[in-house]
Amino acid sequence: MQSRKADMNDSSYSWQLEYREELSKHFTASLSYLNEGHVPAHHRDGNALQLWVRTDVINRRLSLTAGIGPYYYFDTTTPTASSGSYTNEHGFGAAFSLATIWRTETPWLFQFRTNWTKTFGRMETVSALAGIGYQLDKSKQSTSFDVSQENQENTSDNEITLFVGRTITNSFESERSTALSIEYRRRLLHYLDWTLAWIREGDSRLIRRDGVATQLWLVKDFMADRITLGFGAGAYVAVDRQAKHDRDDDRVISAIGTLTGSYHLNPHWSLRTSWNRIVTNYDRDTDVIMGGIGYRF
Repeated sequence: MQSRKADMNDSSYSWQLEYREELSKHFTASLSYLNEGHVPAHHRDGNALQLWVRTDVINRRLSLTAGIGPYYYFDTTTPTASSGSYTNEHGFGAAFSLATIWRTETPWLFQFRTNWTKTFGRMETVSALAGIGYQLDKSKQSTSFDVSQENQENTSDNEITLFVGRTITNSFESERSTALSIEYRRRLLHYLDWTLAWIREGDSRLIRRDGVATQLWLVKDFMADRITLGFGAGAYVAVDRQAKHDRDDDRVISAIGTLTGSYHLNPHWSLRTSWNRIVTNYDRDTDVIMGGIGYRF
C-alpha cells in the first residue's frame, strides 16, 4: 500500500487491481492496473502484463510467485517547456514482482506483494501491497437463472448499454465532469467482443469532448454466464471544442483502453461498469468511469 520513488526518498500511497489466469501447475499470467500514487511532480499509473512462475507449499494453500512483464505507464508531470501547467507522458517499462498468496477453503484468498517498476530513464518506484482476492473459477454457487448453451448463444451475441458516470482529467487538479455513453457490443468469438460506442465526456474547463470509440475485447464468462470480465483497446475519434491544435480543425484521434465487468440479472438484462482511459497526444488524457444497464439479445 506504499509506493517509494527509487531514486529519491519520496513516498506515497499505492493500490492495484489484478486479474490472474492459471496456465499450468507452475505458471500463471496476469493483467493488472497499478496506481503508483502522487509523489512530487508525478501522478503515475499504468498497466502491466506479467508471466508468473510459482511453487505451492502447505497442501497448495500457500503459493510463492515471481512475475515479470511489460509495463505501459501514464504520468502526469511538470512540462519541460514553459507553456502549460502539466504534461501527460506515456511510455513502456518493465514490472518485476514478488508475491505470496494464501488460499482459504473458500474462494477468498489473501496476497502480499512487492512491485519494482523500471521505466528506462524515467521515475522508478518500489511498492509494497497487501490485498484480498476471489477465485471466480472455484465458486460453484448456483445462479437464480439457468441458461442452456443453445439459449445462451441466442441471447448473448448482442448487447446495448446506456451509461452515466464521471470524467476525470489527468491533470494535477483532476477536473471532473459528467459523462454519458451508449454502447453496442457484439460477441465475435467465445473470448472476443467488438464494441462501437458514443461517448460524451462533458465540460471540465480543460476539455469539452465527445466522439465515437471502437474497441476489440478479450472477455471471459464466469459462474454460468452470470459475471463477465474483459479488457478492450481501440481508437477514439472525437471533437474537443476546448482543444488548441496547430491544424485548423478540432478533430482528435486518440487511443482508448477499457476495463469492464458485467453482472447478468437474467438472460436479457445486465448491469455493467467500465473504466475507460483515453490517451491523447495533446496532454488531455482522461479517465471515464461509468456504470449502466444493458439489454442482451
